[in-house]
Amino acid sequence: MQTEQTIALVQNALEDMKAKEIVLLDVRGRSTVTDYMIIASGTSRRHAASVAEEVVIQVKQAGLMPLGTEGQEAGDWILVDLGDVVVHVMMPDARSFYDLERLWGVETAVTE
Repeated sequence: MQTEQTIALVQNALEDMKAKEIVLLDVRGRSTVTDYMIIASGTSRRHAASVAEEVVIQVKQAGLMPLGTEGQEAGDWILVDLGDVVVHVMMPDARSFYDLERLWGVETAVTE
């Protein structure tokens, strides 16, 4: 699966699950870990966990196996590693505190 297809698949899953403030960060040349980060907010811990789980389900159905997931138990910040794309589903407080958009210092593209 091409990176652009993965991004579109993830964005659609996030939108279908009513994730908030969906942002795509292009971190090529700034990170050796991934090329893109997609950040979204959940409205509750249960919602954030459900959103992340739906991303995992959708990418698996498309034939892509996530490299890993972290944070499902706590639900404040759930990470889904898809290789070239890393998805962060965060509660608003955690998102504000860690401010990944500013941390990576990249132009953001809001996709919501």
